[in-house]
Amino acid sequence: MKPFAGAPAAPPPEMLAKAETLVEALPYLQRYRGRTFVVKYGGHAMGVPELARDFAEDVVLLEAVGIRPVIVHGGGPQIGAMLARLGHESRFVDGLRVTDAETAEVAEMVLGAINKELVSWIAAAGGRAVGLSGKDSGLVTARKLRRTTRDPGSMIETVLDLGFVGEPEAVDRTLLDVLTAADIIPVIAPIAPGPDGATYNINADTMAGAIAAALGAARLFLLTDVPGVLTRTGELLTDLTPATIAGLIADGTISGGMIPKLETCVAAVEGGAEAAVILDGRVPHAMLLEIFTRAGAGTLVRRG
Repeated sequence: MKPFAGAPAAPPPEMLAKAETLVEALPYLQRYRGRTFVVKYGGHAMGVPELARDFAEDVVLLEAVGIRPVIVHGGGPQIGAMLARLGHESRFVDGLRVTDAETAEVAEMVLGAINKELVSWIAAAGGRAVGLSGKDSGLVTARKLRRTTRDPGSMIETVLDLGFVGEPEAVDRTLLDVLTAADIIPVIAPIAPGPDGATYNINADTMAGAIAAALGAARLFLLTDVPGVLTRTGELLTDLTPATIAGLIADGTISGGMIPKLETCVAAVEGGAEAAVILDGRVPHAMLLEIFTRAGAGTLVRRG
């Protein structure tokens, strides 16, 4: 037997750093095990293969540690590109694409292709996923979305017809519960039938928020193209409530396209989700940084 040579050599610093990261993540792993995360995946990051691979790996990791991820994806840029190739001009009202019958057909086709691609990325990362839409098994029932505009001169309100644009009216969680209990990751395209039998295109943020509320999700993640909610000087706001959001909208700190995203977050947390987070989907592993580190990585919206 060789004589005891003293204390073992210290491992390399990078190995220690990895071990410390795992230890830091432990309480969050324990907290969220068995809980549901609803993730809206969208924005221009969807077109970058490296980010798609990272996203799929993150989702599979969440499922592997006992978290139940449910994915809702967008596809606005891809739909716009396909419409342009077909010579069909896109028209928007308040950020929503006016959707005639031809546009609705193109949107469903493009979203279906994106859906299968995401399922393939998750499979390549070692996970099991199934592609769905709101049309499957009565998952989501839509109603026609209506918007009004006010004439600045007469102050008369006019109802705008956006065509086949809808919003969730009801969510049946039965199918999602069956799939997540079997460790299968649902990947959902944001289209759903209305009571009139027509297929409606739904904003992916809105779809994800409604599903998160119905599932009582621990987190709703909106992955987008910005770091989160910023002050006028560019600082990230990390912790918001419905009351603080209303104040920031009133004073102009929050404006433009961030307002509907935060309205989705507020609706989700008031409807049953524990919290919602707006994250930059272009940052590698942004979800993991938000969930498993003390500092976080985006803007958290909670009930207050």
